[in-house]
Amino acid sequence: MGTASFWEDQNEAQAVIEKANSLKSWIVPYRDLSRRTADVKALFAEAIDAQDDAFLSELTQEIDAVEKELGELEIRQMLSGELDPCSCFLSINSGAGGTEACDWAQMLLRMYQRWANRRGWEVEVVDVTPGDSAGIKSATIKITGSFAYGYAKAEKGVHRLVRISPFDSNARRHTSFAAVDVTPEVSDDIVIELRSEDIRVDTFRASGAGGQHVNKTDSAVRMTHIPTGIIVTSQAQRSQIQNRETCMKMLRSKLYEQEVLERQKKLEQISGEKKEIAWGSQIRSYVFQPYTLVKDVRTKVEIGNVQAVMDGEIDPFINAYLKEFGASNNE
Repeated sequence: MGTASFWEDQNEAQAVIEKANSLKSWIVPYRDLSRRTADVKALFAEAIDAQDDAFLSELTQEIDAVEKELGELEIRQMLSGELDPCSCFLSINSGAGGTEACDWAQMLLRMYQRWANRRGWEVEVVDVTPGDSAGIKSATIKITGSFAYGYAKAEKGVHRLVRISPFDSNARRHTSFAAVDVTPEVSDDIVIELRSEDIRVDTFRASGAGGQHVNKTDSAVRMTHIPTGIIVTSQAQRSQIQNRETCMKMLRSKLYEQEVLERQKKLEQISGEKKEIAWGSQIRSYVFQPYTLVKDVRTKVEIGNVQAVMDGEIDPFINAYLKEFGASNNE
């Protein structure tokens, strides 16, 4: 057997394993939910006959748990796009409004970090640019976990805050904006042609905390893809080489996502698809005063507990978005 044939067989075997694992990730939960439903159904009759209220309460809790897991499985069914299973990079950029907008961007950063942690995903801060007096001008985090991009893509767009600004001595109500962008992390086996003459690399001193080495050497890296104007930055690592590698990975991911989305748009033009949601538009409003309410503009989902949302409880918004738009927005 030649070397080429060996690697072809290896790749085919790996593809079969990945397909089997994908099917297993659906079959195992479905069988488990079916078994648990059958068990509860059988035990309910016994609990009623025995008039065991405590047992009935336990069975009711089990039904609620099954319904919740079934709902999550239904949401996952919406995540059938080419890029949905990927980890992702989530970026936040403050809008006009100075200190107030920078503070809002930092609040969103905390919200997404808590949301990802709630789901058991790993969160790594890739880049942060502090505000002049408070908050952040921009930040990028990497969220590593199964279907992180599939879920997080629902957050792309402009987020609006309405509150009495703590930075206003006259206690006036302010409106601030921040833009969120989400890019899938593409695997190394996806080939994206990057020519050195198309990339401009700038190095600079990392900002913020990080020790003497970080702040006294040009370890931070900014890459600009000249043909598309895409810019990525990394300053989280002490080594300029590591930051270069992170920038290259983000740039490859953004270019691949752009290619997939352009292909999707062409298909939608052919089929007459009109359901695409513009990512640059306002998607959600967070009102702190004079009342408390978070409202998603796209799905009309409303939650009155603003603090819970800011603590990362944003799944109701994401699930509603995926149910309504997930199938039409799959890459």
